[in-house]
Order: sequence, then structure tokens, then C-alpha cells
Amino acid sequence: MAGDAEAFDSFVGHFRAKIFHYSWLMCGQREDAEDVAQDTLLKAFESFDQLREPERIRPWIFRIARNACLMKRRKSVFAPQNELSLDEFLPAMEREAGQVKLQIADCSGLPDQSLMRAEMKDVLDRAIGELPEAYKSVLLMRDVEELSTQETAHVLDLTPDVVKTRLHRARLAVRQKLDEYLRGGAVALARQTGGRQDGRG
Repeated sequence: MAGDAEAFDSFVGHFRAKIFHYSWLMCGQREDAEDVAQDTLLKAFESFDQLREPERIRPWIFRIARNACLMKRRKSVFAPQNELSLDEFLPAMEREAGQVKLQIADCSGLPDQSLMRAEMKDVLDRAIGELPEAYKSVLLMRDVEELSTQETAHVLDLTPDVVKTRLHRARLAVRQKLDEYLRGGAVALARQTGGRQDGRG
């Protein structure tokens, strides 16, 4: 804020990767995310004199990134023609003894845990990236960037109650995508090992 170029270099080093990851999931394309990250850092450099509460710099920088993402999506050739409804992502429900329960796959027994973790991260990123923008932005702020409910509400111009509602629904939608992946993995494993587990295949 005092114009120290070395301090700004440290600021860029700390935030660039975070802003890029956020922008990549929001925009859906590396090229757009790179532009957004660059635009965000430039805007921050030009606007440091407007930062009234330095201790709240994370919500401030992500508010800039969010606005840059919105501008980029309006112009981008990669922007989707239509936003999907969140209902298309929500997990299936089943009734049992009068209670409604989520149908979630069991991932126990799947092979190669390190490979699974890497694949799960890719599936998670895709699941977040496919969410409608209103829910994706809340999930990224709360669960990925770990902003508080109040900070997220401030960044996105929402009430805390709306943030909580959207976060809950976004988490359910992402869980559905992870569930589909786990069910698919279990089916593939059964096909690969069918008839061989007892030594007779």
C-alpha cells in the first residue's frame, strides 16, 4: 500500500496461484483463467489505495477476481450458451422407514488409493466447474478459499442465509458427481475382478 515493489512481488507470489485456481474453476478454460488472474492482480495493484481494511485483503482480492470472471464470461468464446439447473446435479433420494436418505456409493475396497485421490481431485474440480455460477461461486469461496460466511456474503453481495442455502445445495450437487464416479469405479472393478477373487477364475 506504500508503493513497495518488492512487497507487491510477495503479494503476487502468495495470491497468483489461488486466483488462477478460482478463475479456472469459475471460467472453465485455462486461457480465460490466465487473463482473469492477470487482470485481477493489475486491478489490485491499481486499487490498493481503496483497501480500507488490510486485514480483510482476501475477501477484497477475491471480489476483484469475481468481477473479472463475470466480465470475462460475458465476452469469452468458451462461455456456455445455457446454464444448467442445479436440480440436474442433485443426488438421488430414497425413502426408508419414513425417512428420506441420500443414495451415496460405497467407495471401500476400491484399489490404488493414491490413484483414487488424484482421480477424485480431477472429478471434484470438474464437478465444481459444472455447477451453475451462483452456486459455484459460493462453494469456491467457502470450501476452496475458506472464506467465512460473512466474507463470502460480502464478496458476492448476498445475505449470509443465502450463502448458507446455496452452499448446502452446491455441496449436495458435488456429492452427486462424486457418487456417480465412485459407482462407476465399483462397476469397473467388478468387471475386472469378476470370477478371479476366489482363485477359480
